[in-house]
Amino acid sequence: MGRNADTDGRRLSRRGALSLVAGASLAGASLAAASSLAGLSSCAPSGAGEGAQDGVQEADPVGRAIASLSLEQRVCQLFVVRPEDIVDVGTVVAAGEATREALRRRPVGGICYFGRNLEDPDQVRRMLANVESFSEEAVGLPILRAVDEEGGTVARVASNPAFGVANVGDMRSVGAGGDADAAGAAAETVAAYLADLGFNVDFAPVADVAPAGSVMGRRSFGDDPDLVASMVAAQVRGFAGRGVGCCAKHFPGIGYASGDSEVEPISLDGTVDDLAARELVPFAAAVAAGVPMVMVGHLSCAGVTGTDEPASLSSAVVGDLLRGRLGFSGVAITDSLGMGAVTATRTPAEAAVAALEAGQDLILMPADFESALQGVLDAVSSGRIGEGRIEESLRRVVALKLSLAQPVGASG
Repeated sequence: MGRNADTDGRRLSRRGALSLVAGASLAGASLAAASSLAGLSSCAPSGAGEGAQDGVQEADPVGRAIASLSLEQRVCQLFVVRPEDIVDVGTVVAAGEATREALRRRPVGGICYFGRNLEDPDQVRRMLANVESFSEEAVGLPILRAVDEEGGTVARVASNPAFGVANVGDMRSVGAGGDADAAGAAAETVAAYLADLGFNVDFAPVADVAPAGSVMGRRSFGDDPDLVASMVAAQVRGFAGRGVGCCAKHFPGIGYASGDSEVEPISLDGTVDDLAARELVPFAAAVAAGVPMVMVGHLSCAGVTGTDEPASLSSAVVGDLLRGRLGFSGVAITDSLGMGAVTATRTPAEAAVAALEAGQDLILMPADFESALQGVLDAVSSGRIGEGRIEESLRRVVALKLSLAQPVGASG
């Protein structure tokens, strides 16, 4: 099949629940407010009049947004995939009728784009505007339009001369300058050009503490936990100021882990106290700064979990460490479940089910999306995963989406 036929680049339309959160900031206070709204009941107390019922319903935009979704649609919303995972095209560079039909059939919560999908500014703006429009048509919800744009060696947009934007450079170099304001300015720069293109999520900043020369060496701000923490917090604020959702990664910290999770299982020695003294410091700072999303890595932390399971699939890491110890109430997302650290020991279905059981909200790029989706649907059908567990994550995801609502291509 050739590339998708383009349709008109319709701009984002906001009605109903979205209007209730229009103009919401991405700062921590706003996300907390959205999470609070997500937890409100859509039913008025016994004996309340119709006006009171309407007031409570208006106070629960998340509940209103998801009320009409089928179980299968709700589960689909918990996946972020590559565009090629839902459209039978070698490389997707447009969103046309094939994408519209794909999102009707499989209304995923988000799509992550890579360098091969990004040709020039006009092409990206049309593609992202269309995919947003199709998501609205399918389920009445925005879609997470994500990219990895850290700067330096990981810059899907800035590495392409067609976009005419400067690469802000490796975060190692930024960290070496010791100026947190410079880190914040770099995030603002990246967020501004991403928002202009229509992206609403950037899988950055890297919050890993890493020694020079390691796998994460150039992507990390450095090997000093406090310095990395200050840089990460500044970047969280920088992204928020430009209206782009950011994601601190790779919890609980893979900088000192042995191996490369892209191709093999990796591990990190140490107890919870050991991690708290080094790895967790930047993530705690990110949470305090209001980071809306945290990506959990695939490292094995036997000293924490007592097993060799990846952190991304461990309730001891997602529930006890991230939510419990750090008090994170935003969206938890796995690192790509297509990485060797996961596929070496688990099928796509097994990994997706384990991720939700661990407390993850979003499942990122499984090795086989259809198999992973069916695995979760089967787990819900059998009662292994309760529908309440699905709604818990769905509410967090939709609260995030509504906080990011803005016209596609607007820089805010």
